[in-house]
Amino acid sequence: MRRRIIFISVLLIVSLLFVSGCQQNPAAVSEPEEEQTRTIVDMAGREVTLPKNIERIITLGPVPVLNGITMAMGQKDKIVNGLPDFAQSPRWKYQTVFAPNIADKPVMQNSDQDPNIEEMLKADPDVVITMNSQSVDTLESNGIPVVFLSWKDPEDIKEAVKVLGEVFDNQKRAEEYVEYFDSTISKVRDTVSKIPEEERVKVLYCSVERMVQPHHVAEWWIETAGGSSVTAGIERTGNSLSFDFEQLLNWDPEIIIVCEPKGVSDIANDQRFSQLKAVKNNQVFKAPHGAHIWTNRTIEQPLTVLWAAKTFYPEQFKDLDLNKEVKDFYKHFFDYELPPEEIEEIVSGDVGQ
Repeated sequence: MRRRIIFISVLLIVSLLFVSGCQQNPAAVSEPEEEQTRTIVDMAGREVTLPKNIERIITLGPVPVLNGITMAMGQKDKIVNGLPDFAQSPRWKYQTVFAPNIADKPVMQNSDQDPNIEEMLKADPDVVITMNSQSVDTLESNGIPVVFLSWKDPEDIKEAVKVLGEVFDNQKRAEEYVEYFDSTISKVRDTVSKIPEEERVKVLYCSVERMVQPHHVAEWWIETAGGSSVTAGIERTGNSLSFDFEQLLNWDPEIIIVCEPKGVSDIANDQRFSQLKAVKNNQVFKAPHGAHIWTNRTIEQPLTVLWAAKTFYPEQFKDLDLNKEVKDFYKHFFDYELPPEEIEEIVSGDVGQ
């Protein structure tokens, strides 16, 4: 009898423990809910909370530059803003060739690049990507998540891509771009390092119409491609550098690269330019233009260096198949297969002509 009582008591205790376990709070034993937001750090050092999945993107400020980076990160179909007025000309056609979805989208900024908050709120973006620091506070105060990118130095593009790799949770694509950038620059530098300083060609990148060197980044890609920029080391107050014709004659560049296609004909039709070595030797070229003009700030910067190196030193780079490099780059990073005629149009700089 005593054994039976003990047995029943033990059985009762086990039963009570089992019932108690079954009645625990289900939330305490179930799998935790998946996080719906992420926090990233942008190039201003700001912590930005974003949705786990980014579906709607607005680019603000230098839109073609930011679109190009966004496209290269595999996110072109998620851009919900159109091109600003200046970029709606045929000159910028590859913006909508690469991302047809942006052709009919509303413009989200004013002519001074200030955000159009009303349009942005209608678009309900998951993130706004900008290089305009003055717009950040305005966007934040309206509850719009914003990521700031900085591009002061030429190779800042690599850091910008890494940040967007975190934003889009596509770190693999970011790593691929950085690796491509570094390997491309390294190969070109290895070749041009063998060219003595005194044998390097003198290069001018300019707008003939405005008589300016329009972008400081040109000093980097000219030097990286083995050229000697005639405007290198000259102090400038802004991004561009103005010069007069007397200064141009004094520089007497061996190669001139113009940022506007009509610059070639402007030089050919003006007798004053006939005195220059570049003109005498038929060494005046149009800058290539894809998602952006290659010779300004653009995700296409490695292609700029390849094109410039082959233009400056065709013999040293005779084995470089530039058309193949261009085709492979846009196929991999822009998910777009360029036909031969579009490759030629981009590389020749004849876009929109």
